[in-house]
This record gives sequence, structure tokens and C-alpha cells, in this order.
Amino acid sequence: MPRSTGIPAHIAIIMDGNGRWAQKRGLSRSEGHCAGTRTAKDIVTRCRELGVRHLTLYTFSRENWSRPKDEIGLIFDLLVQYLRGELQNLVEQDIHLAVLGEMADLPFAARQALSLVMQKTADCRTMTLNLALNYSGREEILRAARALAAKNLPPEAITETAFADELYTKGQPDPDLIIRTSGELRLSNYLLFQAAYAEFYFTDTLWPDFDAAELERALADYAGRQRRFGRTGEQLPA
Repeated sequence: MPRSTGIPAHIAIIMDGNGRWAQKRGLSRSEGHCAGTRTAKDIVTRCRELGVRHLTLYTFSRENWSRPKDEIGLIFDLLVQYLRGELQNLVEQDIHLAVLGEMADLPFAARQALSLVMQKTADCRTMTLNLALNYSGREEILRAARALAAKNLPPEAITETAFADELYTKGQPDPDLIIRTSGELRLSNYLLFQAAYAEFYFTDTLWPDFDAAELERALADYAGRQRRFGRTGEQLPA
């Protein structure tokens, strides 16, 4: 039976474990988030080198607003620093930046930085980097349902394709592989509709320690999977 071959077209990552990484080393949570940002930068570059066409990073969920204000402020400060520092690299690597989630609730500086980078990378085509920000999988589904309802479509016109066209990921393939670090075994409200046939890879490695070698270990595991729709003998298309 054929196995998964090649590099996934779309990898989605739940970047978990910054706080525990810092705690293990007697460091502050802020230092953990700084380390996690460096890891994200390296993984984006490595995915681009490997030929991944779409990479989605779970950067900040709607539930994350319940964290302490100082920590939230730091996370968005780091995001702004990353965007400002990486803009030229993203353009040179031909990486298009997109946001999954509601930008309106983000801090002003973050909205400005995101808008600038999305504008400057709008014509980049080699890879799409999705940042899931202020994101909720359930809310995304409700948002799509409301958009379809507003169109007053007949029931038979509400197809999977029509629904997918109302999601943040419109025009992008569903993730082939979803990676979660830090040993947690759940989706955490992430890409619920798009994850229907994704392969999952869970690792105990904390996100700041998830380097290129860890990524390639996940890809090797993925390459050995037998992908199916769910019925015997029916594989997902390559």
C-alpha cells in the first residue's frame, strides 16, 4: 500500500512549551517566549528550504487573552520585533505572510506591522506563512456559517467547497501534517474544519528545543504513514 511521500504541502504547528522550557531553566516566561520566537524563525527558514508550500503557526489563540497582561504585551512586542526584523528576509525568500484570525482586536503596533508585511509580501509565491492570531477554530466555523447564511443560498449550494471558501485558509490546501510540541495530546481549537484528514505528530520536545533535526524527525515519521480517507484502500490524493 502506498505511503506518504515527499514533503507535506501544508504543515501546521501548535508551538507549545515556552513557559515550561523557561521554568526548567530557572528563567522567566518572557525568556521562554523569546527563545520560542527564535525557534519559529529557524523553522520558517527550514520549511522554506525543504519546499513546504504552506506553514501555519498557532501564534496566539482567542483563549490566550486570559493570560496576564504583561505576558500578552510581551508576546505582541516579540511579534512586532520579528516582523520588523524579518521583513526583508521574507521578501528575499519569496514568503507571503497571511493572518488567520481577527486582526481588529490586536494591539495597534501589531496590526500596523502585520499590515505592512502582508502588503510587502503580497506577490511572494514560493511559500505562504500563516500566523494564527486571535484565532479560534470554532469561531472560524461560525464565521463561515454566518457568511453563507448572509448570502441566502439554497441548501444544495452549501457544499464543502463553498464552506471552505469562507474560511481564513481560502485558496490554501488543508494541512497534511499537524505537529504539537511539549507532550500535550489535543488540538486546542486549532484548524478544526481543515484538520479532518491531517496526520498528527506529537512530541515531548518543548517548542524552544524544536530545531531543524526535530522537524525532520517529524517529516520522516510522516513519510512512513499510510494516508486514507477512512475507507479501506482509499488513500488521500498526493
